[in-house]
Amino acid sequence: MSKRRYVARGVPGGYRVWDNKGRRWWGDLYELCPDDLLTELNGRADPENVTALLKRYRALKR
Repeated sequence: MSKRRYVARGVPGGYRVWDNKGRRWWGDLYELCPDDLLTELNGRADPENVTALLKRYRALKR
C-alpha cells in the first residue's frame, strides 16, 4: 500500500499540507482547513487540483 502524496496535518495555529514525496510543507498555514481542500487531499489528491485550491485560498487571504 502506497502512502498518499499530500495530506493535511494539524500544526500549532491550524493546518498545513505535507508533501510525502518531497518531504516538506506545501502551501500556506490555514487556521481552518477548507472543506474542498480536505476532500481533495483525502480523495484523489490530484496535484493540479490541490495547487488550484491552494492558489484560490491564498488569493482570498490577500
